[in-house]
Amino acid sequence: MNNEIALRRTFAIVSHPDAGKTTLTEKFLLYGGAVNLAGSVTGRKHQRATTSDWMELEKQRGISISSTVLQFQYRGFHINLLDTPGHKDFSEDTYRVLTAVDAAVMVIDAGKGIESQTLKLFEVCRRRGVPIFTFMNKMDRPARDPLELLDELERVLGIGAYPVNWPLGAGKEFKGVWDRHSRLAHLYERTPGGKYRAPVATAGLSDPVIRDRLSEEIYRTVSDEVEMLDGAGADFSPAAVLAGNVTPVYFGSAMNNFGVQLLLDGFLNHSAPPSPRKSRAQNIITPEHPAFSGFVFKIQANMDPLHRDRVAFVRVVSGRFERDMRVLHVRTGKTIRLAGATRLFGRERETVDVAYPGDVVGIVGKDTFAIGDTLTEDPDIVYDEIPRFAPECFATIENPTPSAFKRFQKGLDQLMQEGVIQRFELPDTVRKVTLLGAVGPLQFEIVKYRLESEYGAASRIESAPWTITRWIGPDAEIDSLLLPSGARAVRDDLGANVLLFDSEWSLRYFEEKHHANPACRLFNDRPANVLSV
Repeated sequence: MNNEIALRRTFAIVSHPDAGKTTLTEKFLLYGGAVNLAGSVTGRKHQRATTSDWMELEKQRGISISSTVLQFQYRGFHINLLDTPGHKDFSEDTYRVLTAVDAAVMVIDAGKGIESQTLKLFEVCRRRGVPIFTFMNKMDRPARDPLELLDELERVLGIGAYPVNWPLGAGKEFKGVWDRHSRLAHLYERTPGGKYRAPVATAGLSDPVIRDRLSEEIYRTVSDEVEMLDGAGADFSPAAVLAGNVTPVYFGSAMNNFGVQLLLDGFLNHSAPPSPRKSRAQNIITPEHPAFSGFVFKIQANMDPLHRDRVAFVRVVSGRFERDMRVLHVRTGKTIRLAGATRLFGRERETVDVAYPGDVVGIVGKDTFAIGDTLTEDPDIVYDEIPRFAPECFATIENPTPSAFKRFQKGLDQLMQEGVIQRFELPDTVRKVTLLGAVGPLQFEIVKYRLESEYGAASRIESAPWTITRWIGPDAEIDSLLLPSGARAVRDDLGANVLLFDSEWSLRYFEEKHHANPACRLFNDRPANVLSV
């Protein structure tokens, strides 16, 4: 059991959009031996699609829409890699994935440095104590000075930055990296489209092979910078990395496979096996705990469109998972059998008989599961890992073709179970419409597209003006409230009263008018673990 736990690594790749996150994911699979030919992020017709972006809309738009689990073995390690969306409209999915991992690889565009979504994701990792490994990507394009990039990491993120390797040039002059631990330069050769592993030659920095490949100016600059780092920089501290105080920094180009293997090997050398988790009673559950336990952090409908199935992604926290085992479903209090257990690789799957802490298991076909559910053999274990996010965008949705109403309703119900869209009831409306709330407006486009493509049901969506969500106490007399212009009272999916506001001014006006009434106190959430993005 201890040996199995020690060999597990579960991590997410996160970034601002277009920094190269999905490309790096694909190259990890290439170097890990999980695929023989790296895919294309753009999904052009003459190129192979990426493994992680399997949804049709992802291929069309060239962006990640949904997080994906990819499991493979490399150097004896059992790796659970979670690719996440970078776009802020899908950040709720990304944040939930970060509850299921033990580390994160943060991809930064070396030409742009830290961007807005990078900063948000870093803050989430820091709040959760998730160690971060940084990859400065796209060094084969015009890039900022590497010392400037390191300084920005430390200044903006407030974290120590230790460069594990150092770039040999940049842009068209980028030839490879200098590994500070092995004291060897890694020179790379490009491969067509980056589909294959890049051939590598290694030598010392003073070797004639290195001097011949670098211009005199670049060679002098690299030599001076390496000497400065060795003289002034702090020693590498694995403990500081695991504590989240220092991020190891690697330079390279995911598109051309430069530095990818050094990053993957370095991550496995310096990351930690699965970590303990807090149960609701505040007791710590270690991976070695004899009872199986885990939590659902993601639900995906229609991964197999031929069977209209539904997969619940379960992070194993403790004990040993076995297919067909009976466990307690804490939320309902029922004992259930975990049949239909699968190991996931993007859209592909295979039956899994045994899994250990750190692993992600897909449970197929359980309609009773919801985001955040705890599954356990020990009834005293209950996890509150999953945050729920207050919507910032709203839209109404309705079915324009009555003949397809059943398909429309079934599709909407299943998509709601994935948890990235929230449903609200608009009382006293003449038309039969449903109000949807989401973190970003692109989520509504995804719902409309999936209803039509996966369920054959057309829909009509109209944006709504509200941007602020507040729950109000159950004792408030909704009908007698003095609501400002533009505000609206609705009910959430559990029947709780919610007030929607279209501006901060509108919210402040309501609070000033009702501050003397304790029943009218407003909350950012219904359950205790709702967060604002």
